[in-house]
Amino acid sequence: MRCVIARFPFDLTKSGVLESMKGVKPEPVTGESVIIGRRRYPVRQVGQIITRQDRRDFSAAEVLRAMSRLGFTCRALPEAARAHIESPLQRASAMLGTPSVRLSDGTGASRTEQ
Repeated sequence: MRCVIARFPFDLTKSGVLESMKGVKPEPVTGESVIIGRRRYPVRQVGQIITRQDRRDFSAAEVLRAMSRLGFTCRALPEAARAHIESPLQRASAMLGTPSVRLSDGTGASRTEQ
């Protein structure tokens, strides 16, 4: 199948991708992934190996589209990655406990709320 990844045309086959990924240890999955054989690989790792290009040169969507068309199972972000991620400030505040908050009612008067 002919596909374009990072503005370069590639003739990819399912067997060619399987052969390229044989013996490659999957990196930890933190985003979109492709299941090749019995292993789950990050999309950008697969793209780097099959195109021999730097990961910054192509998007995950380009590789996902190509792998889907070849018949591989593609997954979106894992559930853990979709969970609400706290900002560093929120995380630090939670570690220190909830501080007292000074509220102003707009009249210049303020009160402390625990």
